Amino acid sequence: MKIELRRTIFTSNRTIGALLLNDKFECFTLEDCVRPPGVKIPGETAIPEGSYEVIITLSQRFKRDLPLLLSVPNFEGIRIHTGNTSFDTEGCVLVGTVKQSDVILNSRDAFNALFPKIQTALQTEKVIISIVNVGRQLDPIITATA
Repeated sequence: MKIELRRTIFTSNRTIGALLLNDKFECFTLEDCVRPPGVKIPGETAIPEGSYEVIITLSQRFKRDLPLLLSVPNFEGIRIHTGNTSFDTEGCVLVGTVKQSDVILNSRDAFNALFPKIQTALQTEKVIISIVNVGRQLDPIITATA
């Protein structure tokens, strides 16, 4: 299965994108801020653009099976899970069915639709997520006053 995360909206504190499965829109995403290459603030930085294998393992933090992205440079434990704001991410990818300026909503609905698709695909093939920045950085001053 091919998953593509297209990051489209960037501000100084969060990144919003769209998640596509085999080129078809699945849901919206929310991540921490995208920073220049080599710059990382733990728990406040989105992972680098790139392609990563996805597996499902038990999350010790959430006490349930969740998708895990493998071999993310300078990051560990990057998962796809539920949440609504950049405070919920800690570097992970959050999913939701509705996007607003700083949050995504209906996260459980989006995750509950996505997770079985990943589980099913993993029975017969590798799952790869490609993360690309396709939007533009918004001026934090304009964003704060808009």
